[in-house]
Amino acid sequence: MPEDTGAQPGAQDEGREEPGADGGRPLGSRAPHFIRRSRPLHLSWQVAVFLVGLAVVALGVIMLPLPGPGWVVIFLGMGIWATEFVWAQLVLRWTRRKVAEAAQKALDPKVRRRNLTLTAIGLAVIAGIGAWYLWKYGLVMPWKIDEH
Repeated sequence: MPEDTGAQPGAQDEGREEPGADGGRPLGSRAPHFIRRSRPLHLSWQVAVFLVGLAVVALGVIMLPLPGPGWVVIFLGMGIWATEFVWAQLVLRWTRRKVAEAAQKALDPKVRRRNLTLTAIGLAVIAGIGAWYLWKYGLVMPWKIDEH
């Protein structure tokens, strides 16, 4: 006779998976239990989360060429999606891993020295162009050069 574990058949926590290889939170829906329990309510919840995340990501994409924190807003939208969708959780885990790798690489003394050298050269070039402009035109704005 099989053992009775007390669990009802089919009462498994749908959408939950084991923690990822990085030992983070389990993948899957983070909706409240009463929402996950009802399939129509959970589907409505997922549609709402998707639409809110889409609006935030779209706002971030619009902000990329405009003044504003476009990438931050895009990742905020991905974070909203990650509360409900495994694919967004995996994208965010991959992004976090890549950012951590880049930060670690940036701390490498050789890379740091190279970056500082390139920054110094870039600033010197910009200063040289600025000095040439001031020598040639003075403090006149570029759109008033022909009036000079």
